[in-house]
Amino acid sequence: MTPASAHPVPSTLQAVCFDAPGGPDVLHLATLPIPQPGRGEVLVRVMAAGVNRPDLMQRQGLYPPPPGANPRLGLEIAGEVAACGAPLAGQTMPAIGSRVCALANGGGYAEYCLVPAGQCLPWPKDFTAVQAAALPETYFTVWSNLFMPNLPATGSRVLIHGGASGIGTTAIQLVKAFGGQAFVTAGSAEKCALCTQLGAKAINYREEDFAEQIKTLTDGKGVNFILDMIGGAYLERNLKSLSQDGRLVIIALQGGAKAEKADLARIMTRRLIVTGSTLRARDATAKTLIARQLQEHVWPLLAAGQIRPLIHATYPLADAAAAHQALEEGNHSGKIVLITPYGASAQG
Repeated sequence: MTPASAHPVPSTLQAVCFDAPGGPDVLHLATLPIPQPGRGEVLVRVMAAGVNRPDLMQRQGLYPPPPGANPRLGLEIAGEVAACGAPLAGQTMPAIGSRVCALANGGGYAEYCLVPAGQCLPWPKDFTAVQAAALPETYFTVWSNLFMPNLPATGSRVLIHGGASGIGTTAIQLVKAFGGQAFVTAGSAEKCALCTQLGAKAINYREEDFAEQIKTLTDGKGVNFILDMIGGAYLERNLKSLSQDGRLVIIALQGGAKAEKADLARIMTRRLIVTGSTLRARDATAKTLIARQLQEHVWPLLAAGQIRPLIHATYPLADAAAAHQALEEGNHSGKIVLITPYGASAQG
C-alpha cells in the first residue's frame, strides 16, 4: 500500500476529451480541475483504464451518458485511492493509498477519477494495474446478465457471441469455472483457436451457420442461455438455438436494433425468455450489489489464477485515439487498456 503522503493530490488533471462527435481523431488531452469526492465517493489516482465499445459509441454521438453521469469517456479504472468523501450510512470506505479497480460512471480516461465507493473492488492478488483495469466493465456485465439473480445450473450450455472480445473471453472462463459448457462465435480461425484454448466450442460465423452448428454440437438440444451483443441480425437464429425454457440476453446491438422474419411463435411454444440490459444506467445500489457478489464468488478465482483477463494491447493515455481505432477495427482478442503517466511510472 502506498501512503497518501507519497502522492499529494494536484489541483489539475489531464483527461481525454472531445468537443464534438466524430472519429477517433476528435479525442485530445485537456487540463481540468481535480474534482472533490462527495458523500460516498472516492477519488482514484488512475493508473490504467479499460477501453470499451460504449466509449466508441459515446464518442460517435450514439450513446449519451445517463443524467448525472460524468460526460467524459471511461467506464473502468484501476489505481490508488487518493481521497475519500464522507461515508454513506453503514458504509466502509477504502483506505487512502489502497489499490482498487472500479466501475466508473464516466471520466475514467484521466489521471484522476471520482467513483462511488460501492463500485470499487480490491486488486486481485499479484495483479498489475493493466490487469485490474480490464476487469470491471466485462465482469460486471457478464456476472449481472448470466449469474444473477441465480447461478446457472451445473452443466448449463451457454452460447456467447463475440467469443474473442473482452466480454467473450470473460464469459467463457466464468461459465467454465461454474460448471457450464461454453459455445462461442468468432470471426477468424485465430480467434476460434483462442476460444477453444479457453475451454469453449468455437464456431466461425463467417464460414458456418451458428444455429445449425449449435444444433449439431448439442445433439439437437440447443443451449440454455445466449449472451448476445449482435441484436437484430441474429434474433431468428438465436431463437432457433435455444433449448426449451432457454433464455436470450441481449446486451448490445452491433447488428442493428431491428429484426426481420423472426419466428416469434418459438418464444411461446418453447417457453423462451428474451430479455436485455444495459449496465451504465443502473443505479449505485444495483452496481454495489454486483460488486459484492463478484468479490464473494469471482475474486477468489482471480486470486488463485483460475481465471484471468486477456490483454490484447496497451496504449498511453495520450494515444486514446489509436486505442479507439484498434477497437473499431475488430482484430483484437481480449481487452485494450490505456496507461496513464502514473501507471507508466509505476511500471518503470
